[in-house]
Amino acid sequence: MLWIKSLHIIFMVTWFAGLFYLPRLFVYHAQCEDQPGNERFKIMERKLYYGIMTPGAVLTVVFGVWLWLGYGFSGSWLYAKLALVLILIVYHYYCGKFVTAFKNDANRHGHVFYRWFNEFPVLILFAVVILVVVKPD
Repeated sequence: MLWIKSLHIIFMVTWFAGLFYLPRLFVYHAQCEDQPGNERFKIMERKLYYGIMTPGAVLTVVFGVWLWLGYGFSGSWLYAKLALVLILIVYHYYCGKFVTAFKNDANRHGHVFYRWFNEFPVLILFAVVILVVVKPD
């Protein structure tokens, strides 16, 4: 099970790297005023979302469920963590909607919105790590 735990952590780090970086790309993309730069951001966002973040998210969940089934974790800390993971999945989904909006030149938000949007996964990461390590009941 230590291999499964290791893979869960590796893919969680991969997922979070994308969750931290993609909204930062949105900040810069929202400020971009030239067509070559706009096209470059579209490619970067698409590759990050579909090539790194989404596989990282899926494999994080797969190995997390495997750990849950293997160890039989329980307790209020686990349910709180699962709720935060569901919120993070919704956040991931919204990142995909923003990727599509930028792709279609239909972005409706400014760079300030994305600067605030970028901070959300940091809060989730803090909460999830504390719940997993401290396991408050």
